[in-house]
Amino acid sequence: MKKQIAILGSTGSIGTQALQVIEEHADLYEVYCLTANNKVELLAQQARKFKPAAVVIANEAKYDELKNLLADQPDIKVYAGADALDQIVEAEPINMVLTAMVGFAGLSPTIHAIKARKTICLANKETLVVAGELICNLAQTYHSPILPVDSEHSAIFQSLVGEDQNEIEKILLTASGGPFRLMSQEQLATVTKADALRHPTWDMGAKITIDSATMMNKGFEVIEAKWLFGVEADQIQVLVHPQSIVHSAVQFRDGAVKAQLGVPDMRLPIQYAFSFPQRLHLSGERLDLFQHPLEFFEPDLKKFRCLALAFEAIRQGGNMPCIVNAANEIVNRAFLEDRCSFLQMSDVIERTMQRVPFISKPSYDTYVETDREARRVASELLGS
Repeated sequence: MKKQIAILGSTGSIGTQALQVIEEHADLYEVYCLTANNKVELLAQQARKFKPAAVVIANEAKYDELKNLLADQPDIKVYAGADALDQIVEAEPINMVLTAMVGFAGLSPTIHAIKARKTICLANKETLVVAGELICNLAQTYHSPILPVDSEHSAIFQSLVGEDQNEIEKILLTASGGPFRLMSQEQLATVTKADALRHPTWDMGAKITIDSATMMNKGFEVIEAKWLFGVEADQIQVLVHPQSIVHSAVQFRDGAVKAQLGVPDMRLPIQYAFSFPQRLHLSGERLDLFQHPLEFFEPDLKKFRCLALAFEAIRQGGNMPCIVNAANEIVNRAFLEDRCSFLQMSDVIERTMQRVPFISKPSYDTYVETDREARRVASELLGS
């Protein structure tokens, strides 16, 4: 029987590459559902090619357009809205849910998928950033495996296979350093969104590319690593590694370090999550270590303030990571719309952290309210 896969965010970078993996192994995997936020035409093209049982467009205003585009595909059910996302992941035939949506919006459907006991292939980092403790508790309660798709967390996961209960001494989380690694603070004051969108290694969506430029993306990955691998913040070391060949590593109590290396290709961690514990053939470039020097540098937390703020949030715990995530989504969008400078982003996030009430033991409703309030405060600070 082919594994039935739901892809939340099929029109984004992760979603489109996941479809390439499914196409390469059409004897093993089948698309049950595809979803998108706004990209109606691409979603319709994907639906025509992969023939899922259902498609969901999160933006309800786009429903009629999608329905018309697929009018000649009567076997594909068309839905719209956040509630439809929550409901579709519960469909009985689905084995795996790839959560490749961007932002806070990925939290609710992930919770519904966990409660439906689906295997979660996690590419939406905000889910664990915002509500890591809640998600991990639910996954344990409903026996729903969480397999990481981010290249760094997949590398850590792969390094831990076969280690059973061996104690982790330290996680070495690598970062490319983004496009501004060698710039001074003064130079960062004048960078533009066009500069920030030119990532030196990875081809990603605009939001994640900006987060990589500020290194907030790496801060979020630190928070994710805490929950995925049961470590504390002071057990996670960020290493700037411009070549993006060592995707991350684990140091054990005896001093041994295990790492996962490979060319920068997101299809590999996507496929590994789908096929675990097996490894399947993957077409593409192979790593040639003779062609790649391996360099590592310490990140500058004064220059990349967002990374420092993420560490601060993880140490405080509670709803503080949720506050940081919401504020970051607001300033990230503002920067892309030329309403905010590069350095102003971290300033607004820090001030939002100071103004939104801290709650040490948040519930799901607390996260929703915190997200709403943090967005309001950050938007107000941008306008002041």
